[in-house]
Amino acid sequence: MDGLPTPQRYWAILTLAMAIAMAVLDSFIANVALPTIARDLDVSPATSIWAVNAYQIAVTVSLLPLSSLGDIYGYRRVYRVGLAIFTVASLACALAPSFWTLTAARAAQGIGAAGILSVNVALIRFIYPKASLGRGIGTNALVVATGSVAGPTVAAGILSFATWPWLFAVNLPIGLVALWMARALPATEGSGQNFDFASALISASTFGLLILGMGSIGQPGPIAWIELAAALCLGLVLIRRQAGQTRPMLAIDLFRRLPFTLAIATSFCFFVAAYLAYVSLPFFFQNVLGRSQAETGLLITPWPAATALAAPLAGRLSDRWPAIPLAVIGMGTMALGLILLALLPAAPSNLDIVWRMVICGLGFGLFQTPNNKAIVTSAPLDRSGGANGVAATTRQLGMATGAALVAIVFSLGAGQSLSRDVITALLLAAGFATASALGSSLRMIGFAREARTRP
Repeated sequence: MDGLPTPQRYWAILTLAMAIAMAVLDSFIANVALPTIARDLDVSPATSIWAVNAYQIAVTVSLLPLSSLGDIYGYRRVYRVGLAIFTVASLACALAPSFWTLTAARAAQGIGAAGILSVNVALIRFIYPKASLGRGIGTNALVVATGSVAGPTVAAGILSFATWPWLFAVNLPIGLVALWMARALPATEGSGQNFDFASALISASTFGLLILGMGSIGQPGPIAWIELAAALCLGLVLIRRQAGQTRPMLAIDLFRRLPFTLAIATSFCFFVAAYLAYVSLPFFFQNVLGRSQAETGLLITPWPAATALAAPLAGRLSDRWPAIPLAVIGMGTMALGLILLALLPAAPSNLDIVWRMVICGLGFGLFQTPNNKAIVTSAPLDRSGGANGVAATTRQLGMATGAALVAIVFSLGAGQSLSRDVITALLLAAGFATASALGSSLRMIGFAREARTRP
């Protein structure tokens, strides 16, 4: 069957949207409460950041193993188990008596979130007819963008009348309803092959050390380079182990497909560019322009808000037009917005900032949906989970790389001119965005040549 019938399709996409929204919100929702959590649980502000890091690291290290489980046992089953773990872990977070109990519960939450995010696009491929797949992926991007916008606002709203444990307790009713509604999701057949536990352990160690190493860049001592070197060595072991498998966890078989490889490469550059800007701009707004934290949040908001508007439109367009030209236009638009931000006047008004952020957000939304569609459709149907896992892991690594590059730029500048450092970061982001656009253009040229030589 080509997709689900319409009544069931609506219920299926709704349960996915609820779970994805919770997973995205919980990436941001705890940040606002960190000072309160540190005070209530008697830890330092620096230590309290592990309530955020534990979640992010757990998501990153779990994506590939869980996407592999989706290919083996079915995507709906992995989604349900991930959502159940996320819901139970949310209760554990709300009831945590100590900070390290909270951190462990947040890590469990991250594993549950990875169960959702590792198969969400694979499920969309079975929920929507092939002719409407772009619309489904656009809806997914809309939910992610809205969750990114709403995270700090939702957290502030809850904390205005309740204590921080309620940030996690609100997930319980939503998670239970989503679990009940999960019956509407399509039941997909798995491959039935054995799960490679050794590769899962090596993969988790590789990406865990890689994320930790990137996070340590800019700190004194050699720890960052030791972690990165260990990640490289383990990564080579993982690639060698996976090379001979027919359905590898790391999806080496998919990387033999040039369209898939180029789509993943451009996606990596895309998220590096976005997070170079996301991480550096708050420093510029607050420490250079003197805006308050609340004003900074409002100045950041136009980017994801414009993404939320552009993503569904891009999805509909990608169902009618080739995805690659749309991705090129989107990435070029984002590169233009980043350059315009780097060229801000010395004393910009809020309007000067907002319209440039809107351009970046529009480019972000126009690129993300067609590129995600290109990634998932360049893989065979029974390898949708592997493609989903690689795409999600690429997103996490791109974000971590962008943040690490900001740390490097700031450390090289030694704090002598924060304004110049932020401009450097923005121009570097524009460079990555341009590289992503060029990569998408190469895909377009390759497809044109293939069409001319096809008999």
